[in-house]
Amino acid sequence: MEDVKLLRNSTPLHDQVAAEIRQDIANGDVRPGQRLPPARDMAVVLGVHPNTVFRALRLLRDEGILEFRRGRGVTVVGKPEQGVVVAQARELLALARKYGFGRDELVSILQQLP
Repeated sequence: MEDVKLLRNSTPLHDQVAAEIRQDIANGDVRPGQRLPPARDMAVVLGVHPNTVFRALRLLRDEGILEFRRGRGVTVVGKPEQGVVVAQARELLALARKYGFGRDELVSILQQLP
């Protein structure tokens, strides 16, 4: 996370922080089983509020990339590819719901794909 340049643009900062962490994992800078630095330390390095980092970490936890353990911190448990697939699946489910399809109907559609 050194030499990180977060952009002050339309992309929310927490998404940029999450992308930076994903990139570190994809590059092998952080490996599954390894703990991340404390969120407050990451916030200082990135020049953002700690809540921005916490939000990014929760997003990555929900994607299955990170695991939170009380007293042990945040550990990498998955790969960024897994997170991308989970994020895309959530978007697809949201789109399906927007058009009146339920989860089971979406699963049925997916199973019919070659």
